[in-house]
Amino acid sequence: MTTFLSDYWWIFPILVGIVFYKFVLRVFFGMVIVPEDKIGLVTKKFVLFGSDRSLPDGRIIATKGEAGFQAQTLAPGLYWMMWIWQYSVDMTAFTIIPEGKIGLVLSKDGKEIPTGRILARKVASDNFQDATAFLDNGGQKGRQSAFITTGSYRINTFLFEIIVADQVKIYENMIGIVTALDGEPIPIGQIAGKYIEGHNNFQDFDEFLDKGGNRGLQPQVMLAGSYYINTWGIQIEQNPMTDVPIGYVGVVISYIGEDGKDVTGDTFKHGNIVSKGQRGVWMEPLGPGKYALNKYTTKLEAVPTTNLVLNWANARSESHDLDKNLSTITVRSKDGFPFNLDVAQIIHVPANEAPKVIARFGSMTNLVSQVLEPTIGNYFRNSAQDSDVISFLSTRKERQESAKNHIREVLDEYNVNAVDTLIGDIVPPDSLMKTLTDRKIAEEEQKTYQTQKMAQEQRQGVEKETAIADMQKEIVKASQSVEIAQRTADATVKKAEGDATSLKLNVNAEAEATKMRANAEAEATKARAGAQAEATKMNASAEAERISKTGLAEAEKIMAIGKSTAEAYELQVSAMGGDNFTKYKITEEIGKGQIKVIPEVLITGTNGSEGGISGLLGMKLMEMMDAKAAPPDQKKK
Repeated sequence: MTTFLSDYWWIFPILVGIVFYKFVLRVFFGMVIVPEDKIGLVTKKFVLFGSDRSLPDGRIIATKGEAGFQAQTLAPGLYWMMWIWQYSVDMTAFTIIPEGKIGLVLSKDGKEIPTGRILARKVASDNFQDATAFLDNGGQKGRQSAFITTGSYRINTFLFEIIVADQVKIYENMIGIVTALDGEPIPIGQIAGKYIEGHNNFQDFDEFLDKGGNRGLQPQVMLAGSYYINTWGIQIEQNPMTDVPIGYVGVVISYIGEDGKDVTGDTFKHGNIVSKGQRGVWMEPLGPGKYALNKYTTKLEAVPTTNLVLNWANARSESHDLDKNLSTITVRSKDGFPFNLDVAQIIHVPANEAPKVIARFGSMTNLVSQVLEPTIGNYFRNSAQDSDVISFLSTRKERQESAKNHIREVLDEYNVNAVDTLIGDIVPPDSLMKTLTDRKIAEEEQKTYQTQKMAQEQRQGVEKETAIADMQKEIVKASQSVEIAQRTADATVKKAEGDATSLKLNVNAEAEATKMRANAEAEATKARAGAQAEATKMNASAEAERISKTGLAEAEKIMAIGKSTAEAYELQVSAMGGDNFTKYKITEEIGKGQIKVIPEVLITGTNGSEGGISGLLGMKLMEMMDAKAAPPDQKKK
């Protein structure tokens, strides 16, 4: 260990020198090294010679070598003769303003700000990096109107304090309403400052002040974007842009500007309508769109240019809400009945007449409350007093047309077009309505009874016609039956005639008898068919005459039977001869009574063969009579 120290003793002085070289250089040579990312803030502790080297009263920064905080800073580098016993050097970082920010500057030294001002005016100082130039050029203490933007700066923080603030951003569809916190006072009679150009949207506040900008509300507005705004001098209030929807025009009422001359002439005496930019109601309305209007210096009244419906009804209101305070009109009739009335009024305001309407009334709401409401309400009240309720209800169409014409004349004087007047529900008193309802019900019931009576009469007629039609069917059927019976009888007669002829060859008497019976039966059938047809016809005519007609039909039937019997007898007499017919009838009656007038013995004649033939004929005649008189069951046997 001793050997090592003796051999390398020279290393220790080198190490000590390395460690203390800055201290040695700083003490003996006044060396100061400022790194590349720092600046040196110098404080002078004392002045070696001269008493006039002290700072003036009120100053804290030395610009001419006075003791104290020095305006001159040390940039990165190597400096000598900055003796440690006379100077202290503080290393501080550069002042960095990030992207999207600004640096607001507060000066701790300088001249006093003039009375009435709140911001110190801008002086040449290389963005506040040259503190000496700032003070020598008359820089003022306090908040500065100038500021620094994004970047790195060598700022003497003994003199300046930097406050990092955000850029001002105006969003889409928004505007910035500007209020200046410094400047000249606003002229008397105005509510906003005068219009100043050239300050780049208030980003150059010194230019604004140099051109005489006024403190307070500004007429200009700022549109969407990012701005470097000194928020110590300018305040921004964001508001939506003014929207004039489709179907409307915007009438602008300006509260600022020069007093303009009325452009409507002597005919319009209800307001001051001026040219654009002057104080008053602008003659030129704004069409549909979005506008950057300062809501504190101007007012926009949206006036609908489409047809506008206003309802005097409790249960209905339009989306525009201009009729939200309107209600159903209550009127009193001539006969003292109060009743309610719903009315709808359609109006139209021409676009070129909209400024006159606003100049006269101030708003569309005032137009409704001051003109339309009393005009329409009083018209219908007066109209109702000239009529009773029933007449008012019955003449609704005429009264609606009269109201339309009257209201059109009134609104023409106010530069408004009356498109139409419509009467809605008319609600009479309940007591009167009950009376009217009962009366109407009675009238309708009477009409119903009359209708039912007519229906019954028509139904009776239909039933009568139906009965006649049904009877006609029977009559036709009976007629056809008669014709069929006639034809059947004719056929039977023909057949009987044939049978009679055939029998006549054999037995002339039997043939003639058969023919007479056939004719009698045919006539009887015909008579019965005729009687039946007459009976059917009489039954269909009327139920009340049925018995009478039936009796008459029966009488006619008997008469017809008798007539047919007589006709049958006549035909038989004509066919057989009177004597033969008499003999036949006697024989028929004897056969019906089964009287035996011929003995059951063989009859023989006295003259040979003639007597035999006569006997055979007699026997044959007896057999025929027995067969005729025998019952049906015996005939079959």
